[in-house]
Amino acid sequence: MAARDADPPIGIVLTVDQRGSRAAPDAVGELLGALDPWPTRLAFRRTAGDEVQGLVVDPGHLPALVEAVLRDGRWRVGIGIGTLELPLPRDVREARGPAFVHAREGVDAARQTPGHVRVVTGGATHEGVASARALETAIWLWATVLDRRTDRGWEVVDLLDAGHTHEQAARRLGISQSAVTQRARAAGVVEGQRARELVAHLAGAALAGAAPVRAPEVRV
Repeated sequence: MAARDADPPIGIVLTVDQRGSRAAPDAVGELLGALDPWPTRLAFRRTAGDEVQGLVVDPGHLPALVEAVLRDGRWRVGIGIGTLELPLPRDVREARGPAFVHAREGVDAARQTPGHVRVVTGGATHEGVASARALETAIWLWATVLDRRTDRGWEVVDLLDAGHTHEQAARRLGISQSAVTQRARAAGVVEGQRARELVAHLAGAALAGAAPVRAPEVRV
């Protein structure tokens, strides 16, 4: 009996387009700098005009990228979940597959969505589609937390994310420890941490749901 063909890989494509770019300076360089520290399967590159695109295959890598884009506040995002064509190239601009098509659909639809984010999947199961919808909802709610964060709030968040204690953050900022706690509460630090965990979990479920469904193998 011949071996079955391997399933095509699945991934998460982010297509990010600048909002109001005709009336504002090109911000692609700044965004690429913000995204560069975070792991990807294919690094973000400018694809056309004021648009960038990148690919991740590990759902745990998605939250940091989404947060970097939402923090900037000038972008709309299409997140496409689906299969990828092999072989994967070295440059995301040469990559193909349904996941890229879904991301394109998403960024176009994100003009009218909360948080300017849309998740589109080629989910082969009801559970996969439901997980993608839940992922989108979680990102919308997360966006409201990030949107109300002030620069002072981000100062505290960045220090805590870097591993500093409240006491250490207070010394670095020249404020009291209680002031750090107040800023952290106002910035939604705990909510943001939980949102990252939830987005990673739901992205994993959506990826699993986008895997092709094979008919049972018949042995003869």
